[in-house]
Amino acid sequence: MFTGIVEEIGTVLKVIDGECGKIGIKCNKIIEDMNIGDSIAVNGVCLTVTSFEKTTKKSFTADVMAETMRRTNLGMLSTGSKVNLERAMKANGRFGGHIVSGHIDGRGKIESFKAEKNAVWVTISADSSILKYIVEKGSIAIDGISLTVAYVDNNCFKVSLIPHTGEETTLLSKKVGDMVNLENDVISKYVEKLLGFNKEKEEKTSSSISMDFLQKCGF
Repeated sequence: MFTGIVEEIGTVLKVIDGECGKIGIKCNKIIEDMNIGDSIAVNGVCLTVTSFEKTTKKSFTADVMAETMRRTNLGMLSTGSKVNLERAMKANGRFGGHIVSGHIDGRGKIESFKAEKNAVWVTISADSSILKYIVEKGSIAIDGISLTVAYVDNNCFKVSLIPHTGEETTLLSKKVGDMVNLENDVISKYVEKLLGFNKEKEEKTSSSISMDFLQKCGF
């Protein structure tokens, strides 16, 4: 589990096979206590460390499956690309952001940037399948960054970045038209699933009694 509080910006060293394969990333901070099998959020995508080098190159490698490439922007990365990095949350750590699983729901497209005093508004469009879970003042993870939704409608949503977030993440270095990874608040998805089960159960119960059934029973 992650919190969406980005620890550092890493640099992609290599991407082996654009559809699936391995990705190598240079980093400094998160490699300090790294172990094989650790979970690292790369642009919000939970990846497993398969190898690392702490001394000179300070980099790690992770496997990436085809499904991950299809659903995220990792397949669009190349040597030199910058990525947001976060280690899995420690049980005794502070919960600074929100619950982030590292399982991406889909991608959004950056529509605009607009400065307002010390902040920058970012507008992102997305499919209705993602927007339906987004609520104003709720949480959203954009490329692994925990942000608060300031506006949402049927076509897009907006977030506002303070200077610190802009400096410590990659979001403001992107361009209009770039794709970003989106992870909705996990609570909304579980609530929908539970409500769906209840609705399905009610429909099955009501549909089991028909006019033919009542006539056969003497009614």
